[in-house]
Amino acid sequence: MASIFSRIVAGELPAYKVAEDDQHLAFLDITPLVEGHTLVIPKREVDYIFDLPAKELAALHLFAQRVAKGVAAAVPCKRIGVAVIGLEVPHAHIHLIPMNKVSDLNFANPKIKVAEDRMKELAAAIAAQIPAANGAASQKPATEDSKGSRETSKANEPAASNGVTQQLQQLTQGLVFISESDAPLEPVSYPTPAGELTDAALLKLLGEPADTKVETKELTLFLRNHTADQGVLGDPAQANRYKALQMFLKQELQDTKVYRVGTGPQIKSYALGKTEDGKLAGFKTILTET
Repeated sequence: MASIFSRIVAGELPAYKVAEDDQHLAFLDITPLVEGHTLVIPKREVDYIFDLPAKELAALHLFAQRVAKGVAAAVPCKRIGVAVIGLEVPHAHIHLIPMNKVSDLNFANPKIKVAEDRMKELAAAIAAQIPAANGAASQKPATEDSKGSRETSKANEPAASNGVTQQLQQLTQGLVFISESDAPLEPVSYPTPAGELTDAALLKLLGEPADTKVETKELTLFLRNHTADQGVLGDPAQANRYKALQMFLKQELQDTKVYRVGTGPQIKSYALGKTEDGKLAGFKTILTET
């Protein structure tokens, strides 16, 4: 299963791209520590950055150096912090983080939410400041009508609810949730709820009786057995698919939670978050407990 970054490279998932060449890609982190937080990746999927051959590792850092200059020119800061974490996405990547104080580089800090228009503005500003590989100013402005810029523009458009559903269909295809029995994951979407999403409002959307029990769970806790390194079946490929699904739900949707509806032995479970236009989307499955 391709990593979520490989799917961005392939154009299957959107991204706020700021720079690209034949071997590398840079795009804004959509759950940033600060504005301008940028990810730099090799297009070739390699899990651990220091498993890259020496030439590829050097080329990645040289590409990151150019991107860092663009970030520094576009985003007011004292330095560009550099970090390699690599625990969540099994695809080598470098974080470039505008810093005004040391704590700006602390990954324990709460992530910020940046509006769509501001993300587009930042991506365009950074792209315009990145020098060409030969050190000269870039000759390709962000608005140039090239294949790459058209792809970037398309990727930066707000995802409509049906586009989210299509991506969820791809991400959940063939996945099963394993408890005391196996249940498929099914993508779902619901109209914009009126007002706050209370238990009563959720039950009404789902067509459930008003007195049905609802319990809320954090997404990462609900999926923890399936996103472990070997997965619940000892299958790393399936675990990586669950990791990609989890990241999509957390990054592309807002306020994603898991709602356990009903009582045992079979409990309907819905992982739902809000799309850009305020609708609810995610997946449903059955949790069996005895």
